Amino acid sequence: MYELEATVDVLIMTGQGNASIDRRHLEVAPIGVNSSAERLESIESTESILVRTVLAGDTDTFGRLYELYAPLVHGVLLARMPRSEVEDTVQEIFLHALRKLHTLRDANAFGPWIAMIARNRAMDFHRRSRETVELSEDLKSRDASTSKAEEILAIVRTLPEAYRETLVLRLVEGMTGPEIAARTGLTAASVRVNLHRGMKLLRTKLGFKEGS
Repeated sequence: MYELEATVDVLIMTGQGNASIDRRHLEVAPIGVNSSAERLESIESTESILVRTVLAGDTDTFGRLYELYAPLVHGVLLARMPRSEVEDTVQEIFLHALRKLHTLRDANAFGPWIAMIARNRAMDFHRRSRETVELSEDLKSRDASTSKAEEILAIVRTLPEAYRETLVLRLVEGMTGPEIAARTGLTAASVRVNLHRGMKLLRTKLGFKEGS
């Protein structure tokens, strides 16, 4: 168990250190000691207000949506694309989202909407490339801890889609289960299942025995 925790720590530290997003501005302000349901409603309410404000002409407010949802988009892409392609693609997706925001039917659904844009963009990337990107080529110039993280990330990418995305959002982006549920539109139960089963599969692929 301790070996797995250490492995995950490497993945978290490396992921946070290499992302271009300034995480000091990505912290969501505390919403008090509320229940999960109340917290979810507050997040959705804030999301809806921000979307309506941007649509009303205050495009500067879109920066707040970026701060809240950049980790989600980054994680969705990282679960599907080479790290070297992710950061620029995050910026492209948010620019696209700003131009297409008027097509969003439900202001409370910004998270699931932009996550789907990110998934589609990742699919487009693979259609264009039409070749397997070998992560080993990127490891030559990295230090040992970063190389280990990339190796783990490569293994995560071999897991079923639902598991790998949820694991990356949790382990690399540092999002909690309730945050993942709120931003992706998944139920809290689905997130828990994805994390549990995904971590079990990851342990197996990493060679950890049950109970270790």
